Amino acid sequence: MGKRIKKLKKIRIHHEGTHLLIYSAVLLIAIGYVLWRFIPSHIPFYVYAVLFGSVWCIALNFFRCPIRKFAEDDIDTDKLVVAPADGKVVVIEEVMEEKYLHEKRIMVSIFMSLFNVHANWFPVDGKVKMVHHQNGHFHRAWLPKASDENEMTDIIITTVDGTDILCRQVAGAVARRIVTYAKEGDDCYIDEHLGFIKFGSRVDVFLPLGTDIKVVMGQSTTGNQTVIAELK
Repeated sequence: MGKRIKKLKKIRIHHEGTHLLIYSAVLLIAIGYVLWRFIPSHIPFYVYAVLFGSVWCIALNFFRCPIRKFAEDDIDTDKLVVAPADGKVVVIEEVMEEKYLHEKRIMVSIFMSLFNVHANWFPVDGKVKMVHHQNGHFHRAWLPKASDENEMTDIIITTVDGTDILCRQVAGAVARRIVTYAKEGDDCYIDEHLGFIKFGSRVDVFLPLGTDIKVVMGQSTTGNQTVIAELK
């Protein structure tokens, strides 16, 4: 089972959602007031307040951004692969990665529901070798074909010992925007944000054969906390 490391408890709102939350709050208040004030109805105002307030709270929950620290400084992370996202493990299988690596890899996929934190973290320490965005379809994120046909961003990270790890941000049926902070040539570390995917999606990690997988199908993961694998 995935090992969990002590995390910080602080939570903030991700900057990707700041403007959306402000504008949506104003809009929902305006709609609720108009419905209550100008449309004949016996529905009291507090019903509208509860209804629209619940919708806004779902969006607020989506844009949570916990401040997490994976491990103390004396823990060696060179061989560890941590979960790049909150969610549930939906795929652990051997696949042929033909786009970049041209070899068989173990793919671990984490599906993020609407209620998960959607910030993404770097799964390993290393250097960003490549970043490539691909336009595509918006199939449901948990379907196998989503990893090949959906809109996505691929990030290859070269670890300290020279191993290339492919991390793929995949848009879903609702998600329409993938944000990637990783830049080619940058050093990257566990604890740093790789990017953000808005509204329902998944993240795939392609690991070398022989990697010791630490999670199982259906297991819940916590981004930047759950150890999903250990490299050779």
